[in-house]
Amino acid sequence: MDKLKIGTCWLDGCSGCHMSLLDIDEGIVAVLNKADIVFGPLVDAQEWPDGVDVALIEGAVSNQDDLKLAQTARAHSKVVVALGDCAVTGNVPSLRNGIPVRKLLERVYVEGATVRPGVPTDGVPTLLKQAEPLHSAIEVDVYVPGCPPKPNSILLVLNELLEGREPDVGSKLRFG
Repeated sequence: MDKLKIGTCWLDGCSGCHMSLLDIDEGIVAVLNKADIVFGPLVDAQEWPDGVDVALIEGAVSNQDDLKLAQTARAHSKVVVALGDCAVTGNVPSLRNGIPVRKLLERVYVEGATVRPGVPTDGVPTLLKQAEPLHSAIEVDVYVPGCPPKPNSILLVLNELLEGREPDVGSKLRFG
């Protein structure tokens, strides 16, 4: 029997959720006995593959690249997991939402610059008007709160999904 496929990515966030994923320690052996990680910062794949069984997506949707990656992951994955408070609620990245994008960029890259002031455009994705939680951009199947989620929470969700069960996270996980 073929192994299941896991894809991971982070959008606008700190990568703390991926650090928690790595902190499942020896639990990763049980996961890798059932599945291969086929996309993410832990592997060399450059494009989201077809046929991903479980997509773990960390971070808020804040720019055009985030939006495209989230949409691609959703289109090519059976189950999408919003991993961590940024993906679940927008959390820290959404703190910018009260500031118009142009004003924010000018404050950081013009007023705050000490060398070559100017808003970068080459190779920099366009910011969306608001930083939003993942479910604002795509359909999400499972929410795993936490900043970052505890490794045991991630392992619980992965094990349940890899066994073909819907994880009962309501009573077992919490925000923060």
